[in-house]
Amino acid sequence: MWFRNLTPFRLVDPLPLNAEALAARLESHAFQPCLSHQPSSTGWTAPLGRKAQDLIHAAAGRWLLCLRTEEKLLPAMVINQELAERVAVIEDEQRRPVRRREKQELREQLVHELLPRALTRSRRSYAYLDTAAGWLVVDSASPRLVEELTGTLRKTLDSLPIAPPKIKHPPAVVMTAWLVAGQAPADFTFGDVCELQEGGESGGVVRCRGQDLTGDEIRAHLDAGKQVTLLGLIWKERVAFVLDEALIIRRLQFLDVVRESLRDSADSAAALFDAEFALMTGELALLLPRLLDVFGGETS
Repeated sequence: MWFRNLTPFRLVDPLPLNAEALAARLESHAFQPCLSHQPSSTGWTAPLGRKAQDLIHAAAGRWLLCLRTEEKLLPAMVINQELAERVAVIEDEQRRPVRRREKQELREQLVHELLPRALTRSRRSYAYLDTAAGWLVVDSASPRLVEELTGTLRKTLDSLPIAPPKIKHPPAVVMTAWLVAGQAPADFTFGDVCELQEGGESGGVVRCRGQDLTGDEIRAHLDAGKQVTLLGLIWKERVAFVLDEALIIRRLQFLDVVRESLRDSADSAAALFDAEFALMTGELALLLPRLLDVFGGETS
C-alpha cells in the first residue's frame, strides 16, 4: 500500500466522527455493481480487497478509505456509427431528413439498448484521514479523480470541511529561489526533474528530466526570467517526489532505506498491507508539515 501521488487537504474543522461512526456512514454509500441500464456506479469498498469486509483500514490513528467506480464502456465511435446507420434508414424509408432533436432521441435510445451489453471498467481510488494532525490526503494528482473522491465523501458525511493548505510564500517563487541559489533547504536535495515557465498565460514551458538542476542550462533559463512550477526533491534520502506550484506531489517514491524497515515484518498479505500503510503515513506525517515550513508556514 504505497500512494503514488498526493493531493493534500487541511481539515478546516475537526470531523465529529470516530472510526465506528465513519464506517457506518460509508456503509450507507457502499459500492454496488452497475445495474444493466446504469452507465456507472460509485461507492465505498474495503481497502484491503475483495475478501475484506471493513470499509475503513485503521493504523496508527489514521484511516484509509477506498472508493470504487465502475463504468460501462460505450465507445463514441461505435455509437456514432450505429446512429448514422439508423438515421440513413429513416431518411431512405421515410424520404425526409432527420432533425437534430430526433437524432438526440435516437442516440439516447441507442445508448439505452447498448448499456446491458457493454463491458465494464472498474477503478479504485484511495485516501486517508489523519484527524489528529488535520489532514485528508488523496492518492491522485488528477483534479477530476480528486473531486470524485472528495465529492463522494462530502455526500457521505453531509459535509466535508476541507481546503488546500494555505501557506505564506508562493511555491513557484520559493522553488525558483532555491534553484537560483543552487541549494535546497535543509534536509532536502534536488532530484533531476523540473519544469520552468515564462510569465504570462502564453509563456513558454521548458521541461527537464535527468538533468543536473544546478547546471548551466537550467541557470540560463532562470536568468531569462523563467520560474519553477515543478521541482524534483528528495527528503532525508527517504522519500523522492516531484512538487508542483499547487503543493501537489507527483511520482512519490519511498526509497530503500524506508522499505528495508519492512523486511521480515509481515507474514501475510494483509499484515504487509497494514505495515506499509502505517509506515507510509508515518513518513508523510513528518514530510507534509515540513513542506509547509519551507514555504513560510501556514496562514489562517
